[in-house]
Amino acid sequence: MDKVERVSKAHYKDRMEDKFNEFAVRTLEAGEKGADVKDVDWESTFFVRPLPASNIADLPDLDDHYMQVMKEFALEIEKLAERVLDLLCENLGLEKGYLKQAFAGSQGAPTFDTKVSSYPPCPRPDLVDGLRAHTDAGGVILLFQDDQVSGLQLLKDGAWVDVAPMRHAVVVNIGDQLEVITNGRYKSVLHRVLTRPDGNRMSIAFFYNPGADAVIFPAPALVGDGAAEENEGGEEGSAVYPRSVFEDYMNLYVRHKFEAKEPRFEAMKSDAAPIATA
Repeated sequence: MDKVERVSKAHYKDRMEDKFNEFAVRTLEAGEKGADVKDVDWESTFFVRPLPASNIADLPDLDDHYMQVMKEFALEIEKLAERVLDLLCENLGLEKGYLKQAFAGSQGAPTFDTKVSSYPPCPRPDLVDGLRAHTDAGGVILLFQDDQVSGLQLLKDGAWVDVAPMRHAVVVNIGDQLEVITNGRYKSVLHRVLTRPDGNRMSIAFFYNPGADAVIFPAPALVGDGAAEENEGGEEGSAVYPRSVFEDYMNLYVRHKFEAKEPRFEAMKSDAAPIATA
C-alpha cells in the first residue's frame, strides 16, 4: 500500500499537476468574479480498468512500473471485494456467492474500474467542493485514501461525518445496485469531499460493479417475510426496488449523479422516464 501511494503521488506531480493548475486558475478567477462554480469538482482524476480486460496499456501517461504496481494491487483488492460480498451474504442469510453471481452479466464476470484522484490545496474552500455529494451507482466500492489529509465525509442521520484518514486502511462503501439487490437492507451512502487550504489528498477508489448487461433486482429471499418492516415505504411481501439492466441505470446515473438517488430508482420503475429537476 505504501508503494501504491508513493507511485500515485509521484504520477500526479510528474504528469497531472500542471494541467490541474491551469484548471485551478480558471476556476478561481471565475468564482471570484461572481460565477457559480459549485457545479465543478476540485479534483485531478483519471480512470483505470486493470481487470478483467485491462485498459492500462492504452493510457500513455502511465509508465510500466506504475502499471505493474496498480495491477498487482487491483488483484488483491478484487479478492477483498469478493470477501466483503460473501460477508454481506452471510449477514443477509443469502447463499455464499449469491452477490458475486448477481453481478455477473453475459460475460460471467463483474466490471472492475479504478478512479485515481488527487484533491490539491484550494485557497478558497468557500467557492468550490472537492467532489460534490452523491451516492455511487454500482456495487461495492473499496477506497484507499490518503493517511494524512482528510476531506471525505458521509451523511449519517442528517449530519455530515468525517471519515478520518487511517494508515493502511480500506474504506468500504455501498453503491446503489447493492441497495437494490438487498431490497434496502443495505443503503448506498451519500458522500462528498471537501476542499482544504493545505494538503494534497490522494484517493484511489476501486469499483466492483455488475457487468454491463447484468439484470439487477431484489434477491427473492429478501422480499417478504418481514422485509417490508425494514424498508420504509415498502409493502408486505413486495420488492421495494425495480428490476433493471445495470448499463441502463448507468446511462441514467451519469446525467443525474449529483441529484438524489430516489428519483433514479423511480425512473427505472417507469422505463427510465425523465427525472424532473428543479
